[in-house]
Amino acid sequence: MTAQPIDTDTVTTLVESACAAPSLHNAQPWEFRYVRNTGVLHLYADLARTLPRTDPEKRGLHLGCGAALFNLRVAAASAGLEPVVRLLPDPNDMNLLAEVQLSGTAHPDTALARLRPVIPCRHSSRFPYRDVEIPVAVRERIFGAARTEGAQLLFPSAWHVQEIVELVRDAEGREAHDPELRSETVQWTRTEAVDPAEAADGVPAEAFGPRQLGTTAPVRDFTAGRPMPQRGWASFEKNPHIALLGTEHDRPADWLRAGQALQRVLLQATMDGLVASMTSQPLEWPETRWAARDPLSAMAHVQMVLRLGYGPEGHPSPRRPVAEVLDIV
Repeated sequence: MTAQPIDTDTVTTLVESACAAPSLHNAQPWEFRYVRNTGVLHLYADLARTLPRTDPEKRGLHLGCGAALFNLRVAAASAGLEPVVRLLPDPNDMNLLAEVQLSGTAHPDTALARLRPVIPCRHSSRFPYRDVEIPVAVRERIFGAARTEGAQLLFPSAWHVQEIVELVRDAEGREAHDPELRSETVQWTRTEAVDPAEAADGVPAEAFGPRQLGTTAPVRDFTAGRPMPQRGWASFEKNPHIALLGTEHDRPADWLRAGQALQRVLLQATMDGLVASMTSQPLEWPETRWAARDPLSAMAHVQMVLRLGYGPEGHPSPRRPVAEVLDIV
């Protein structure tokens, strides 16, 4: 791959946008390396930020890195560049997740570029949503967002939504009896407010949302049994809008595509005035992941459970400085 090199300020801006992507426990498990003389940006998995007990296959890591890759594509298109992506380009280095050739173009992808303004606006909202319908036109746009990235999105029937809620409750019970899993959750979440200057990753207490009065919505509880006296209680929507994001196959390349589809869905939803939260809890256990699949659909492998609706914006989670994740050579 060869191309006219992009200036380092532009590369830094692109990576800053990439790093606004969601990731499991906000671990931000990515690293970037830009090679000036080729104009290629490499995306690597940061193995120091894995969650061995929660994510032993690194499926969640790939989803997060895929989401970061999609943000990078959006930012590049907005800058008038054409990002040409190769997933898993080196079979001898599975930590090299993608190569992105960056070059100027007279015809940038306007569909991607129009999503750029909402990248900094997207935050997981773990608060109650309003019990109102999502218009058909909005649903169609987010369906299309998933399809464009080679994934499938569906809203399961009401009875399966209740089953998803039960699966989340079951997964929380399993986590409560798994000390190693609880320890990982504690490592990456904070139950007390922390100076933003001292925190660059993990889920802050302000982003937990309130405890549920009853369990009607699939929202992950990050307390892991720790006391949070300052955290209140609230009734959540009785009829949550749950969407399943899935793929035909279940390999690392599919996880990266699913991560890109996930972020495209989230940005499109944000543009349409929706808020969202995600949970992979029932997908982290082989015994419950199969049950998350809607038996009435053709979706083979569920990659993420999303909750969408109209409600308050989520609290921003911290981000690592670009200097920590970008190497320019």
